[in-house]
Amino acid sequence: MSEAGKANILVVDDRPDKHVVFRAILDELEQNLYAASSGEEALRQVLQRDFAVILLDVNMPGLDGLETAALIRSRTRSAHIPIIFITADYADEVRISKGYSLGAVDYLSSPVVPEILRSKVKVFVDLYLLAEQAKRRAEEHLALAEERAARSAAERANARFAFLAQASAALSRSLEFNATAQELMRLAVPFLADAAALTFPGEEGIEVRTELAWSNALAGEPLCSESVPAVECGWWRDAIARVLGSGVGESFPELSGPTHGSAGPPTAQPEIPRGSPLRSLVIIPLIARGRTIGVISLGTTSAERTIDADLVAVASDVASRAAIALDNALLYRKIHEQDRRKNEFLAMLSHELRNPLAPITNAVHVMQTNDTDVKRHDWAREVIGRQVKQLARLVDDLLDVSRITQNKIELKIESVDVAAVVAVAIETVRPLIDAQEHALSVLLPEQPMRIRGDFARLAQVLANLLNNAAKYTDRKGRIALTAEQEGAEVVFRVRDSGIGIPASALPTIFELFTQVEQTLDRSQGGLGIGLTLVERLVKMQGGSVSAFSAGKNLGSEFTVRLPAMPVDQRVAAGRRAAERYTASSPGEFAILIVDDNRDATDSMAMLLAMEGYDVRVAYDGPQALEAVRTARPDVILLDLGLPGMDGFQVAQRVRADPDNSSIVIVAVSGYGQEEHRSRSSQAGCDHHLVKPIEPAVVSELLASLQSRRHGASPENIVRLRRSAD
Repeated sequence: MSEAGKANILVVDDRPDKHVVFRAILDELEQNLYAASSGEEALRQVLQRDFAVILLDVNMPGLDGLETAALIRSRTRSAHIPIIFITADYADEVRISKGYSLGAVDYLSSPVVPEILRSKVKVFVDLYLLAEQAKRRAEEHLALAEERAARSAAERANARFAFLAQASAALSRSLEFNATAQELMRLAVPFLADAAALTFPGEEGIEVRTELAWSNALAGEPLCSESVPAVECGWWRDAIARVLGSGVGESFPELSGPTHGSAGPPTAQPEIPRGSPLRSLVIIPLIARGRTIGVISLGTTSAERTIDADLVAVASDVASRAAIALDNALLYRKIHEQDRRKNEFLAMLSHELRNPLAPITNAVHVMQTNDTDVKRHDWAREVIGRQVKQLARLVDDLLDVSRITQNKIELKIESVDVAAVVAVAIETVRPLIDAQEHALSVLLPEQPMRIRGDFARLAQVLANLLNNAAKYTDRKGRIALTAEQEGAEVVFRVRDSGIGIPASALPTIFELFTQVEQTLDRSQGGLGIGLTLVERLVKMQGGSVSAFSAGKNLGSEFTVRLPAMPVDQRVAAGRRAAERYTASSPGEFAILIVDDNRDATDSMAMLLAMEGYDVRVAYDGPQALEAVRTARPDVILLDLGLPGMDGFQVAQRVRADPDNSSIVIVAVSGYGQEEHRSRSSQAGCDHHLVKPIEPAVVSELLASLQSRRHGASPENIVRLRRSAD
């Protein structure tokens, strides 16, 4: 319809005078009158608009009325438009019959009787207008229903958003885990369900438990709660286990029906509390950062309340927010614990670093007196030596942790003989074991075993475990070290009869700054980083480490698993090792020590001279270059932190002279990070040692270089040197 309340009427006739007559007759109806002079034009009109009735002349040139009617009827939109045929040949029954077969509603003879034509057209116009009116009313009713549905959906959405906003505020109110869990239960009941169960699997320090909550309007209590180890219903426990494992929720809309197998609701109905069966149930996982912290089960107890899609959507949203809140609480707990351990570590570090200073100060005071007692001076030197070693060990542990944390530690992976690395580890901790009068037993198989790893770091791992066993075992205790091959792995086990490890401490025993029984009356020494180094060094070499203890005062056992070398590789490695251990003739070496610290320079020179080396010293860069020119040393021990011309510049100038290509330059620095080693290498240094340097380390390095001059590979000696790092 082109105008409201009016219908369209189409008159099709090839004679213009007929159009004048029809318009005069039909104007009285006050409807929209359209004219077409051919069948083709009529079809175009039908395509453009809807008509209440069509007056169609049968006898037209070209496309006649019957053909035009057939085409109009073939189009779905216009198939039901009433067609009144106008014909001068009213006696042709064949054509009339064909017209009716094409859907004509009437035949009028020409010339038409105005009253008859007007009345017939008016009938169809009225019918059309009534139909249009009904259609409009239906559309209005539909629009109203849609509007009401949209308004209802908007109200539900607003209520949902308001509830979720309230839930977010409530869940973020506390960073305490149990308080957040209780807040979740208060949100779940009665807003989402009549009863709820919150289950935790017992990870990250959370005990295995299920929190139950239900509404009890009869008792006047909005929320009742109870904590149980697990829900009583067997199939419900199984469903919770499935959701915990898969991270995918499960829904049971109807729990009162018969058993339908695993896919349908079980016969036994869950009850919260006991005696109040649930009619429907949905189990939703609490997932945060890709892991399932727990699951929440929501159930209904009345027929008026069901588990529908809207409830599941809201519950899933709340579960997602609750999972984040619970995860934040766990992270806060972990950070708080780490902060506590860090503070304890700093206090311990201050204590451990100050401890050696008192005996060193006393020993220096003894040596500065005029007392000529040689034994007292020897005692003072021994005290200083022991305490300096203790300080160096503490600093080395700190540097190792820093390098591992920053992924800057370098491993020299090679074939390692198990017996040799065990011997080095035992030698490292022998003084502590002897001082505590422990009984140490070592059990190795007769068949030689080899593993792929870093010799020095593997010795450090075993030494740390033995050192830990010795510290936490009462005097005259028992320590056992065993090594055996199990399949494709070599397994080391360190057992002791010491104080043991509480079950609560086992999950965190390898974390940084962790120590067992940190008390003032039982100070074990150390910084609580030894086991962290053990775990990370073992993992870096493709292995694993675990701890076990039956409880307090029942000892402990640490197990290290590392990949074993295949038999053929072990044979080849054994031959190479035998070649490397070929004895070399000792030779005289010329050593130049360059350091602005005169005490350090002179003391090192004295020690090396006592070993038979030809030693010269220089206290700055220019002196060092002059000594190189005149003495042509074999090895230069070069401090990188020289004033004025630093060690990097000295090394570069030495390397600038081709005649110095055979000189070995050993960089000495207080910094051992990768960037410092790389810079010293670029300057022309062959080795990089980190202060403080043990005299034994320097001796082993010089021995390895001396062996190289005689054609023997120093690889094994360098490897043994690294065990002192």
